[in-house]
Amino acid sequence: MKAILLPAGFAVAVTGLALSSTPAPAKGCLKGAVIGGAAGHFAGHHGLLGAGAGCIIGHHEANKRARERERESQEGYGSGAPPYDRGYGYGPR
Repeated sequence: MKAILLPAGFAVAVTGLALSSTPAPAKGCLKGAVIGGAAGHFAGHHGLLGAGAGCIIGHHEANKRARERERESQEGYGSGAPPYDRGYGYGPR
């Protein structure tokens, strides 16, 4: 009896959570879930746990790379902004 109720309760909880949550962008989540799931499967048959952790880590890494790209595009590397004059007397006047 317990073997039937536990998966059924889990399925109801997951369905309720999926319907109540807002959709989020999955940048990095799918790739991380695939890699984490495979690693979890081979490291002790914990594929679902590995997929969940991989999704979280992949999403975090994708956001970190996006912030770095945003910062680089604002700061330099051909932005067309004139160089900052620090008042040392060098450069064109």
